[in-house]
Amino acid sequence: MSAVDIAHLREWVGKTQTDSDVLSSRHARLMAATLGQSQDDLVKGASLPPLWHWLYFLSGESPSALGRDGHSARGGFLPPVTLPNRMWAGGQLEFNASVPLDVEVQKRSTVVAVDHKQGRSGELVFVKVQHELLHNGEVVVNEYHDIVYKGATATGSAAAAEPMPTAAHSRRIKPDSTMLFRYSALTFNGHRIHYDVDYCREVEGYENLVIHGPLNATLLAGFAQQVAGRPLRQFRYRGLKPSILGNELTINAVPDGEQLMLWVALPDGSVSMRAEAMF
Repeated sequence: MSAVDIAHLREWVGKTQTDSDVLSSRHARLMAATLGQSQDDLVKGASLPPLWHWLYFLSGESPSALGRDGHSARGGFLPPVTLPNRMWAGGQLEFNASVPLDVEVQKRSTVVAVDHKQGRSGELVFVKVQHELLHNGEVVVNEYHDIVYKGATATGSAAAAEPMPTAAHSRRIKPDSTMLFRYSALTFNGHRIHYDVDYCREVEGYENLVIHGPLNATLLAGFAQQVAGRPLRQFRYRGLKPSILGNELTINAVPDGEQLMLWVALPDGSVSMRAEAMF
Protein backbone atom coordinates (compact mmCIF):
# COMPACT_ATOMS: atom_id res chain seq x y z
CA MET A 1 0.00 0.00 0.00
CA SER A 2 1.51 3.33 -1.04
CA ALA A 3 2.15 5.90 1.67
CA VAL A 4 1.68 8.65 -0.92
CA ASP A 5 -1.72 10.11 -1.86
CA ILE A 6 -0.63 11.50 -5.22
CA ALA A 7 -4.12 12.73 -6.13
CA HIS A 8 -4.17 14.90 -3.01
CA LEU A 9 -0.63 16.18 -3.61
CA ARG A 10 -1.50 17.17 -7.17
CA GLU A 11 -4.07 19.60 -5.80
CA TRP A 12 -1.06 21.88 -5.22
CA VAL A 13 -0.28 22.07 -8.96
CA GLY A 14 -0.96 25.64 -10.09
CA LYS A 15 -0.47 27.12 -6.63
CA THR A 16 1.43 30.42 -6.86
CA GLN A 17 3.10 32.92 -4.58
CA THR A 18 4.85 36.22 -5.23
CA ASP A 19 7.59 38.11 -3.45
CA SER A 20 9.95 41.04 -3.96
CA ASP A 21 13.41 41.85 -2.66
CA VAL A 22 16.28 44.28 -3.16
CA LEU A 23 19.35 42.41 -4.40
CA SER A 24 21.70 43.88 -1.83
CA SER A 25 25.31 44.25 -2.92
CA ARG A 26 26.32 43.83 0.73
CA HIS A 27 24.71 40.39 0.79
CA ALA A 28 26.54 39.52 -2.45
CA ARG A 29 29.86 40.57 -0.90
CA LEU A 30 29.17 38.26 2.04
CA MET A 31 28.64 35.45 -0.45
CA ALA A 32 31.95 36.27 -2.13
CA ALA A 33 33.62 36.15 1.28
CA THR A 34 32.05 32.74 1.89
CA LEU A 35 33.49 31.40 -1.37
CA GLY A 36 36.88 33.09 -0.96
CA GLN A 37 36.31 35.32 -3.98
CA SER A 38 37.03 39.01 -4.56
CA GLN A 39 34.39 41.42 -3.33
CA ASP A 40 35.70 44.48 -5.19
CA ASP A 41 33.35 44.39 -8.19
CA LEU A 42 30.15 43.62 -6.26
CA VAL A 43 28.86 47.18 -6.13
CA LYS A 44 25.58 48.89 -7.03
CA GLY A 45 24.67 48.25 -10.66
CA ALA A 46 27.05 45.31 -11.11
CA SER A 47 25.60 42.08 -12.48
CA LEU A 48 24.51 39.48 -9.97
CA PRO A 49 26.65 36.32 -10.46
CA PRO A 50 24.75 33.26 -11.73
CA LEU A 51 22.60 31.44 -9.15
CA TRP A 52 23.29 34.03 -6.48
CA HIS A 53 19.61 35.01 -6.62
CA TRP A 54 19.18 32.11 -4.16
CA LEU A 55 20.53 34.49 -1.50
CA TYR A 56 17.39 36.61 -1.76
CA PHE A 57 13.59 36.25 -1.41
CA LEU A 58 14.10 34.37 1.85
CA SER A 59 11.11 33.33 3.94
CA GLY A 60 11.35 33.63 7.71
CA GLU A 61 9.07 31.14 9.42
CA SER A 62 8.98 30.99 13.20
CA PRO A 63 10.38 27.85 14.90
CA SER A 64 6.85 26.53 15.40
CA ALA A 65 6.33 26.59 11.62
CA LEU A 66 9.32 24.34 10.88
CA GLY A 67 9.41 20.58 10.43
CA ARG A 68 11.80 18.32 12.29
CA ASP A 69 14.35 18.61 9.46
CA GLY A 70 14.53 22.40 9.83
CA HIS A 71 12.67 23.10 6.58
CA SER A 72 9.34 24.90 6.50
CA ALA A 73 6.50 22.60 7.56
CA ARG A 74 4.82 21.05 4.53
CA GLY A 75 1.40 21.88 3.24
CA GLY A 76 1.84 25.61 2.64
CA PHE A 77 3.13 26.57 -0.79
CA LEU A 78 4.67 23.11 -1.31
CA PRO A 79 2.47 19.99 -1.05
CA PRO A 80 2.44 17.98 2.22
CA VAL A 81 4.51 15.02 1.01
CA THR A 82 4.65 12.41 3.79
CA LEU A 83 8.05 10.93 2.81
CA PRO A 84 10.56 12.14 5.43
CA ASN A 85 13.66 13.25 3.50
CA ARG A 86 13.75 16.19 1.11
CA MET A 87 16.57 16.89 -1.36
CA TRP A 88 17.44 19.61 -3.88
CA ALA A 89 17.56 17.36 -6.96
CA GLY A 90 18.36 19.71 -9.83
CA GLY A 91 16.96 22.33 -12.14
CA GLN A 92 17.32 24.44 -15.25
CA LEU A 93 17.61 28.18 -15.75
CA GLU A 94 17.40 30.68 -18.58
CA PHE A 95 19.11 34.05 -18.11
CA ASN A 96 17.35 36.55 -20.39
CA ALA A 97 19.15 39.65 -19.11
CA SER A 98 21.68 40.60 -16.46
CA VAL A 99 20.26 41.40 -13.04
CA PRO A 100 21.86 44.48 -11.43
CA LEU A 101 22.68 44.61 -7.75
CA ASP A 102 20.83 46.97 -5.41
CA VAL A 103 17.62 47.05 -7.46
CA GLU A 104 14.23 45.69 -6.49
CA VAL A 105 13.26 42.46 -8.23
CA GLN A 106 9.99 40.53 -8.13
CA LYS A 107 9.72 36.75 -7.89
CA ARG A 108 6.74 34.70 -9.05
CA SER A 109 6.69 31.01 -8.06
CA THR A 110 4.32 28.30 -9.32
CA VAL A 111 4.06 24.58 -8.57
CA VAL A 112 3.96 23.10 -12.07
CA ALA A 113 4.15 19.31 -11.50
CA VAL A 114 3.97 16.63 -8.81
CA ASP A 115 4.99 13.08 -9.78
CA HIS A 116 5.18 9.78 -7.90
CA LYS A 117 7.73 7.08 -8.80
CA GLN A 118 9.09 3.85 -7.37
CA GLY A 119 12.88 3.93 -7.07
CA ARG A 120 15.38 1.25 -6.06
CA SER A 121 15.27 2.47 -2.46
CA GLY A 122 11.49 2.94 -2.31
CA GLU A 123 8.90 5.57 -3.12
CA LEU A 124 9.89 8.96 -4.51
CA VAL A 125 7.88 12.13 -5.03
CA PHE A 126 9.17 14.81 -7.41
CA VAL A 127 7.88 18.37 -7.18
CA LYS A 128 8.75 20.86 -9.95
CA VAL A 129 8.49 24.57 -9.19
CA GLN A 130 8.87 27.43 -11.66
CA HIS A 131 10.46 30.64 -10.37
CA GLU A 132 10.37 33.76 -12.52
CA LEU A 133 12.43 36.82 -11.59
CA LEU A 134 11.06 40.06 -12.99
CA HIS A 135 12.76 43.45 -13.29
CA ASN A 136 10.85 46.39 -14.78
CA GLY A 137 8.09 43.97 -15.71
CA GLU A 138 10.35 41.69 -17.78
CA VAL A 139 11.32 38.12 -16.88
CA VAL A 140 15.09 38.28 -16.46
CA VAL A 141 15.56 34.77 -15.03
CA ASN A 142 13.29 31.79 -15.64
CA GLU A 143 14.03 28.81 -13.39
CA TYR A 144 12.60 25.31 -12.93
CA HIS A 145 13.57 23.75 -9.62
CA ASP A 146 13.25 20.00 -8.99
CA ILE A 147 12.70 18.79 -5.41
CA VAL A 148 12.67 15.08 -4.51
CA TYR A 149 11.16 13.50 -1.40
CA LYS A 150 12.26 10.02 -0.36
CA GLY A 151 12.33 7.51 2.46
CA ALA A 152 14.67 7.63 5.46
CA THR A 153 17.77 6.18 3.79
CA ALA A 154 20.56 8.29 2.32
CA THR A 155 20.50 8.59 -1.46
CA GLY A 156 23.70 8.04 -3.40
CA SER A 157 25.55 5.82 -0.95
CA ALA A 158 26.98 3.94 -3.93
CA ALA A 159 29.28 5.66 -6.39
CA ALA A 160 27.58 7.22 -9.39
CA ALA A 161 28.41 4.96 -12.34
CA GLU A 162 28.19 7.68 -14.98
CA PRO A 163 31.45 7.88 -16.99
CA MET A 164 32.73 11.37 -17.71
CA PRO A 165 35.22 12.61 -20.33
CA THR A 166 38.66 13.99 -19.55
CA ALA A 167 38.32 17.49 -18.14
CA ALA A 168 39.78 20.42 -20.07
CA HIS A 169 39.55 22.72 -17.05
CA SER A 170 39.57 21.84 -13.35
CA ARG A 171 39.83 23.43 -9.95
CA ARG A 172 39.75 21.94 -6.48
CA ILE A 173 37.91 23.12 -3.41
CA LYS A 174 37.50 21.57 0.02
CA PRO A 175 34.47 23.05 1.78
CA ASP A 176 34.72 23.21 5.55
CA SER A 177 32.10 23.55 8.27
CA THR A 178 32.54 27.35 8.29
CA MET A 179 31.64 27.56 4.59
CA LEU A 180 28.58 25.38 5.14
CA PHE A 181 27.51 27.47 8.14
CA ARG A 182 27.95 30.73 6.25
CA TYR A 183 26.07 29.47 3.18
CA SER A 184 23.20 28.21 5.35
CA ALA A 185 23.09 31.58 7.09
CA LEU A 186 23.16 33.57 3.82
CA THR A 187 20.33 31.51 2.34
CA PHE A 188 18.47 31.15 5.66
CA ASN A 189 18.57 27.40 5.09
CA GLY A 190 17.56 25.58 8.25
CA HIS A 191 17.95 22.04 6.87
CA ARG A 192 19.76 20.20 9.64
CA ILE A 193 21.81 17.95 7.36
CA HIS A 194 24.12 20.93 6.79
CA TYR A 195 24.99 21.68 10.45
CA ASP A 196 23.63 19.01 12.85
CA VAL A 197 25.92 15.96 12.68
CA ASP A 198 23.83 13.85 15.05
CA TYR A 199 20.67 14.48 13.04
CA CYS A 200 22.60 13.82 9.82
CA ARG A 201 23.78 10.40 10.94
CA GLU A 202 20.95 9.19 13.14
CA VAL A 203 17.90 10.44 11.20
CA GLU A 204 18.81 10.91 7.54
CA GLY A 205 21.61 8.32 7.39
CA TYR A 206 24.55 10.37 6.13
CA GLU A 207 28.04 9.78 7.52
CA ASN A 208 28.77 13.49 7.99
CA LEU A 209 27.36 16.93 7.18
CA VAL A 210 26.09 17.30 3.61
CA ILE A 211 27.46 20.03 1.32
CA HIS A 212 24.51 22.00 -0.05
CA GLY A 213 23.31 20.97 -3.51
CA PRO A 214 22.70 24.61 -4.47
CA LEU A 215 26.23 25.49 -3.31
CA ASN A 216 27.65 22.86 -5.68
CA ALA A 217 25.43 24.19 -8.50
CA THR A 218 26.62 27.73 -7.78
CA LEU A 219 30.26 26.63 -7.94
CA LEU A 220 29.62 24.93 -11.30
CA ALA A 221 27.80 27.93 -12.78
CA GLY A 222 30.50 30.34 -11.66
CA PHE A 223 33.23 28.08 -13.07
CA ALA A 224 31.36 27.80 -16.37
CA GLN A 225 31.21 31.57 -16.73
CA GLN A 226 34.88 31.88 -15.75
CA VAL A 227 35.99 29.28 -18.32
CA ALA A 228 33.86 30.74 -21.13
CA GLY A 229 34.60 34.35 -20.31
CA ARG A 230 31.02 35.40 -21.04
CA PRO A 231 27.63 35.41 -19.33
CA LEU A 232 25.52 32.29 -19.04
CA ARG A 233 22.36 32.05 -21.13
CA GLN A 234 21.18 28.60 -20.01
CA PHE A 235 22.23 26.26 -17.23
CA ARG A 236 21.00 22.77 -16.35
CA TYR A 237 22.20 20.76 -13.36
CA ARG A 238 21.36 17.46 -11.69
CA GLY A 239 22.46 16.02 -8.37
CA LEU A 240 23.66 12.42 -8.60
CA LYS A 241 25.23 11.75 -5.20
CA PRO A 242 25.54 13.87 -2.04
CA SER A 243 28.86 15.60 -1.36
CA ILE A 244 29.91 14.95 2.22
CA LEU A 245 31.96 17.30 4.40
CA GLY A 246 35.61 16.30 4.59
CA ASN A 247 35.90 15.48 0.89
CA GLU A 248 37.86 17.59 -1.54
CA LEU A 249 35.72 18.42 -4.57
CA THR A 250 37.05 18.78 -8.10
CA ILE A 251 35.09 21.15 -10.33
CA ASN A 252 35.52 20.08 -13.96
CA ALA A 253 34.58 21.45 -17.37
CA VAL A 254 34.99 20.30 -20.97
CA PRO A 255 33.55 21.71 -24.23
CA ASP A 256 30.75 19.59 -25.71
CA GLY A 257 29.70 21.02 -29.05
CA GLU A 258 28.17 24.45 -28.47
CA GLN A 259 27.85 23.91 -24.73
CA LEU A 260 30.10 23.29 -21.77
CA MET A 261 29.77 20.08 -19.78
CA LEU A 262 30.56 20.40 -16.09
CA TRP A 263 30.63 18.13 -13.07
CA VAL A 264 31.64 17.92 -9.42
CA ALA A 265 33.87 14.88 -8.82
CA LEU A 266 34.47 13.26 -5.44
CA PRO A 267 37.84 11.78 -4.38
CA ASP A 268 36.80 8.27 -5.48
CA GLY A 269 36.05 9.57 -8.98
CA SER A 270 32.28 9.38 -8.63
CA VAL A 271 30.13 12.29 -9.76
CA SER A 272 28.19 14.33 -7.21
CA MET A 273 26.58 16.78 -9.64
CA ARG A 274 26.71 17.35 -13.38
CA ALA A 275 25.62 20.31 -15.44
CA GLU A 276 25.47 21.79 -18.93
CA ALA A 277 26.03 25.47 -19.64
CA MET A 278 25.21 27.48 -22.77
CA PHE A 279 26.27 31.05 -23.56
